[in-house]
Amino acid sequence: MPLRLASAGEQLTALREGRITSRALLEQHLDHIAQANPAVNAVVTLDTEGARAAADKADAHLAQTGEVLGALHGLPMTIKDALEVAGVRTTCGSPDLSDHVPDRDADTVALLRAAGAVIIGHTNVPTMCQDIQTSNPIFGKTVNPFDPERTSGGSSGGPAAAVAAGFTSLEVGSDLAGSLRLPAAYCGVYALRTSRGTSPIVPTRGHIPRLPGWSTSSDMITLGPIARTVDDLDLLLDVIAAPAPADRAGWKIDLPAPTKTQLSEFRIGIWADDPYCHVDADTRALLQHVTELLRTAGADIDDSTEPVDFAESDKLFQRLMYATASATATDAAFAADVEAAQKIPDDDPSSLFLRSRTMRHRDWCVADEARQKLRATWATYFAEHDILITPATPTAAVPDQTTTPPPQRYITVDGQKCSFYDQTGWLNLTSPVGLPSLVLPAGKTESGLPLAIQIIGPYLADRTVLRAAKQLAKRLPSPVRPPAFSSQT
Repeated sequence: MPLRLASAGEQLTALREGRITSRALLEQHLDHIAQANPAVNAVVTLDTEGARAAADKADAHLAQTGEVLGALHGLPMTIKDALEVAGVRTTCGSPDLSDHVPDRDADTVALLRAAGAVIIGHTNVPTMCQDIQTSNPIFGKTVNPFDPERTSGGSSGGPAAAVAAGFTSLEVGSDLAGSLRLPAAYCGVYALRTSRGTSPIVPTRGHIPRLPGWSTSSDMITLGPIARTVDDLDLLLDVIAAPAPADRAGWKIDLPAPTKTQLSEFRIGIWADDPYCHVDADTRALLQHVTELLRTAGADIDDSTEPVDFAESDKLFQRLMYATASATATDAAFAADVEAAQKIPDDDPSSLFLRSRTMRHRDWCVADEARQKLRATWATYFAEHDILITPATPTAAVPDQTTTPPPQRYITVDGQKCSFYDQTGWLNLTSPVGLPSLVLPAGKTESGLPLAIQIIGPYLADRTVLRAAKQLAKRLPSPVRPPAFSSQT
């Protein structure tokens, strides 16, 4: 079996022990990308020359010193095309940035390089990360590696598809409205939305959007790892969890150790369905199966207590998301939005969007106060529960609708038409409050599409969420792999 099919941890062990060179491992990945990527279109920009130089440097350093450069010494990996990589075209799928070649790494990319990672190139995103499926005018569409007629999700559709298809063992995705976790669920891989308070635990400068050169980012966006195993999520979290460079002289990120180690010790909430965002029969059956596994393992299960009002939480999230997204609008575009918001009737479908996007600062402060109270409500729930398990998505990967005008898009749940954006409804429970949430592949449909669950934990309990996922993964079927994963042609 080619080593590229192994976990990142196994690849790193082989590199340290000298059983393979970084250059040889890189060539395995490059060959596979050349053979299998055209059918998936996950990797859209290659820095072959830079990657080979970095791999050769890693090999020479190990040969000369006997020491590794860092935790990711010599490991080839791709980077989402929303994170700036110095010297590599970084477009975020926007024609306006088609010639953008940064002269500085995003802060998180700099952490990866410092740990010894070998950057292969960029993976695909929707234009400016503003869709929950992945397509743009520069590079086209990334398909789901399990079914080309289905979406890979977005905005981290390229990263998740690349990990699933074996083009890379690790990726860093970004998540505002499920952009990290939705693609992971649809592509059958693991992903962790990391904790976020006033500041993120993974630095976000150099992420697009905001525009190149901006120092700030959305107050809800997080970066997090994507991998084929929970252990690899943990591995990458150790590398990228760090203060922003300006804070490192006095701050450090020291995430608490897991509060529990075995499933029998966990107090687990189960929120399996909700009228606000119904899930389909396959997903309900999956949640029932997971609940039975947890009971058999001796966990203390509460499947009757819901931590928050789903509808109120989602409305608050939408208001805050629309407000933060207005930051990079041009003056003329924002002025037009303000004028439209003043005229729009309360019952117009666009009213929430326009009025949230143009809200006054006082109104934002009131909304932020509501967010802090929502955080307190979650904290009260987690005083009695260690984790909460929910659906990740209402269904398995839905048909791709990139050519369908947004007003006409929808999904089908048990034969009923539902909002297109219900795909991220469950994921967005944690987005406004910054809780760690992990997507875990947990089964498959009759047609072989991956099904996933979400594990949510209290603020800064990222390692507790990871530990629960590790223990649960041992009891679940091994994740399904798409044909491109092991393809040799």
